[in-house]
Amino acid sequence: MPVRYIRVDPTVNLFAPAVRAFGTIAIVGRVTTPAPTASASASASASAKKSAAADAAAAVPPTPVAFTSPDKAEETFPGELGKALTLVFKQSPGPTLVYGVPVDATAPDWKGALSVVAGLNVQLVVVANTPIDATSKTPDGPIGLLSAHVTSVSETGADGMERMGVAMLPKGTTDPKVILPNERMVYIAHNSDEDAAVAVTGTIAGYEPFVSLLLKQVNIESAPFNPTDIDTLNGPPEVSGSGPTGAGVNWLTSPALIPGNGVYMGEGYTGNPGSPKKYIDVCRFIDHLSFLLKAQLIGSIGNVRISRSGLRALVAQMEAVLSPFVDAGVLNGFEIVVPVLALLDKDPATLTTDEANRIHTAEVQRLVQVLAAVEYAGAVHRISIDLKFE
Repeated sequence: MPVRYIRVDPTVNLFAPAVRAFGTIAIVGRVTTPAPTASASASASASAKKSAAADAAAAVPPTPVAFTSPDKAEETFPGELGKALTLVFKQSPGPTLVYGVPVDATAPDWKGALSVVAGLNVQLVVVANTPIDATSKTPDGPIGLLSAHVTSVSETGADGMERMGVAMLPKGTTDPKVILPNERMVYIAHNSDEDAAVAVTGTIAGYEPFVSLLLKQVNIESAPFNPTDIDTLNGPPEVSGSGPTGAGVNWLTSPALIPGNGVYMGEGYTGNPGSPKKYIDVCRFIDHLSFLLKAQLIGSIGNVRISRSGLRALVAQMEAVLSPFVDAGVLNGFEIVVPVLALLDKDPATLTTDEANRIHTAEVQRLVQVLAAVEYAGAVHRISIDLKFE
C-alpha cells in the first residue's frame, strides 16, 4: 500500500454555533392604504364608508417585510414607513437588513406591531417619524410602548433578542427632561425636517457594537445647535478635569474642525445617564459579548463533566471568545474564576468538610458557577490639554 502523504478526513457539523447580527433594524411606521376606485366610491354608501374607516387598522396587518436595499420600499409601503426605509439605507456605513412593520396611518396599532417585532431577530427598533412628546411617551403611546418593548424583550426574551430603541425629540427641542429614562433607549435632538431617529438608527447599525457613536456621520440635513443649546442638552457644565456629563440626550452637530459640511453625532449616550451603561457602545457590546459566550458554551451543556479536565475545557472555551477582543484592543483584559475548579485542584486530603460538601453539591445539583470579569477599553470622548507658555 503506498504512503499517503496528504490525508483528508471530511467532517460535517450539522449544528453550527448560533450567529447573531449586530445591526439588524425593525422600523414600525404608518402606511397609506390605496385609494378606492371611482366606481367603488360612487357606489359606496355613507354607512359603508364609515364602517371601512373603523376597520382601517385591520386593513393593514403588521406583517414584517425584510429589505436589504431601498428598492421598492416606498412602493411596498407608501407613506412614512416607505420614506423611513429609504432614509435608513442612505447611511454609510449602514444596515444590511431592515424589517418594515406597517401600521395604519389613521388608527395605528402600535402595540400589535411591537408584539410582532418581539419575535424578530433584530437589535435596533425605531418608530418612524414619531417624536417624543407628552402624548407619544404615555404607556400606550408609541414611544412609551417602544421603551417598554426594548426593556421587556431584552430581559425576558429569547437568547440573542436583546435590543435598543431609538427616538427623536421634536425639531429644535433642547430640553432633555422630556425623555423616558432608559439605558436601552437612544434619544436624539435635531434641527431637521427629516426623520432623525431613523437616520441615527441606520448609523448605529453600521458600526460594530464596541465602536463609540461619538462623531460618527449621519446622512441627514440638520442645522447645528448653538453652544447654549448644547450645554442645555448635555446637562451640568463640563470642566477641564471632568469626563462627559450627559443628560441622556444626543444631538446632531457639524464640528468646524472636521473637513466638509457633514452632520455628525454630538455624543453617544444612552437614555439613562446614571446607568453603568451610559454609552451606546457599552450596552451594545455587553449584549453582543453575552450572546457570544452563550453560543460558545451551549455545546457544553450535557457534555462537560464536573471534573478538573471538564471545567478546564469550559474555561478554555470562554477564553476563545474573550481573547480576540483583548488582541483587538477592545478589552484591556479579563479574568475567569470557577470556584469549584479551585477546590478540585486541591489535594483531596486537605479539603475541609465545607469544601468537600461544596464539591458534592455541585456534582449532585449539576450546577457550576462561573465568574467572568472583563475590563472594557472605552473610547476617548474628551481630551483635556493644558498649554503652558514660559
